[in-house]
This record gives sequence, C-alpha cells and structure tokens, in this order.
Amino acid sequence: MTAPPSRASDLAPNDPDPAGLDAGFREPGVALWRQITRVIEADITSGELPPGGRLPTEARLSARFAVNRHTVRRALEELSRSGLIRIEQGRGSFVAEDVLDYAVAPRTRFSEWIRAHNKEPSGTVLNLREIAADTHVATGLGLRAGARAVFLERLGLADGRPVNLTQHWFSAARFPGLLDRLREGDGISAALAACGLEDYRRQVTRVSARLPSPEEAALLRMPRNRPVLTTEVVNVDKGGAIVEFGTGRYPTPRVQIVFEP
Repeated sequence: MTAPPSRASDLAPNDPDPAGLDAGFREPGVALWRQITRVIEADITSGELPPGGRLPTEARLSARFAVNRHTVRRALEELSRSGLIRIEQGRGSFVAEDVLDYAVAPRTRFSEWIRAHNKEPSGTVLNLREIAADTHVATGLGLRAGARAVFLERLGLADGRPVNLTQHWFSAARFPGLLDRLREGDGISAALAACGLEDYRRQVTRVSARLPSPEEAALLRMPRNRPVLTTEVVNVDKGGAIVEFGTGRYPTPRVQIVFEP
C-alpha cells in the first residue's frame, strides 16, 4: 500500500537525507505537477503551511517528490495562478495571506484601515521633498503648472507586509511648514493638523487596474503577472477646497477595494 505524501512540516532544515520523501506517491494517468499541486494545496488547507508562510525551496520540493525542478516549478506556477501562493523574485514562494478590504469612505485613514483588520500599521517613506507640480499634479491640486508642491511617497505595511504604495501632493503655499512636519515623522493627518487643518474628507476616488512595473512588484512583493489596483484621489476640507491629490497602488493578491455608501 502506498504511503501518504509527507507534509510540509516533515521537511525540517536539518533533515539529513530528504531525497526520496514522497517518492512512492504516484497517481497513474495524472501529470506529476498536478499531483504535487494537490499535495501542496492540502498542506495549505490543513494549516501546515500558514498564510504568509514560506514554502520549501524548489530544491527541497524536488527532493521531497523525487522529481526535477521543472516539474516543481510548473506546480508552483499553477498554485500562483489560482491565488493560493505568491512567488517573489529572489525571495521564494509564500502562502497567500487573507485579502484585506480597503473600504473607500468619506474619511479613510491608513492606520484606521489596518487596525480594523487587527494588524499593526507601519510604513517606509521612500521620497519626501518639495517639487514643481507638473500639469497632471497641478490640475489635481487646482494649481497652475509649476506651482510648488510638497511630495510624499510612502510604502504602507500591515504586520510588516506591503499593502500599498502611495504618492501624495499638497500645496506648499497653502501649508507652510508641512514638509518639516512630515520630515519629523508626523503622519499626514497629524502634520496637516499642525498646519491648521482640522479635518478633510475624500471627494473623488478613481480606480483602475494594470500590471505592476518591475519596481512596483518588488516593493509590493507581488508577482509581475498579477494586476495592481491603482487609485487617484482628491481630498478636500470642510469648505470644499482641495487639500491633497494622491495616487495609490494596491497588490491584488492581498487587497481589494470596497466602496461604502
């Protein structure tokens, strides 16, 4: 009687001789890569491989199933297409995490969004400086082309995993001191409050989708063959004057955008 395939947890890093594990499992008439796909799916469903967990390397999977790497790679590609795993170039393969709902409401704040999912928000500032607004940005801010604008680019994280890549522009003339506040590490809402703006709300949100650039895929740790959701937003104050023009990119393996009434 053929022994059942070994689980992912059987492949500890210090296994002295992993070669031949699962070598006895074969299902006649079914391609090997499909059989491997089913076994890894079972590992994920059972919790042996938890959300966000790293899969064994191709070499270890090849040894586990006694097949070549091409067969393993075909199985991983199928799992990636089905959304069960994500493949990060140079880092390996990971079990897909639960999808986070990003609710677009009149008052949407990054930290509140992440904490609503019981995760810890954090971020990395990639770019922060004052620039001359190009025509597109100036139009979004309601300014003339070439007007000075404060530009912030930020990678947002939930429990250390990237969930968005955003760009924000503000009128430098309207918010003197904003650049310094942001440089001190204040969040956007706190920095604007320090500049005299009590509150602001979402006026417009435009959403589209496209494939990510190599740089976006690397920063968001997502496969190049999965789309990234892109947003273009305008935030205004209580009087309807434009406060911010911004763009966002969200990895579809981990985020979906929901519009609330």
